[in-house]
Amino acid sequence: MAIRATHELHRRRFSRNLGLGLTLAAFVALVFALTVVKIRRGEPMQAFDHVVRPEMVPSQTTPREAGQ
Repeated sequence: MAIRATHELHRRRFSRNLGLGLTLAAFVALVFALTVVKIRRGEPMQAFDHVVRPEMVPSQTTPREAGQ
């Protein structure tokens, strides 16, 4: 009895694996592209680290003081 190298089950499994691999690669490319776009826009990226940041504290001046 000869052993067949590729059975129908192997072909179906390969096509499912190929589809899943392409989907995973597309997702990785999407996440990478979004990361690159966010970095290139130059927005300040600050994490929430429980530390007071002076640029985030509202100004204490009143509108009348700011106009003078």
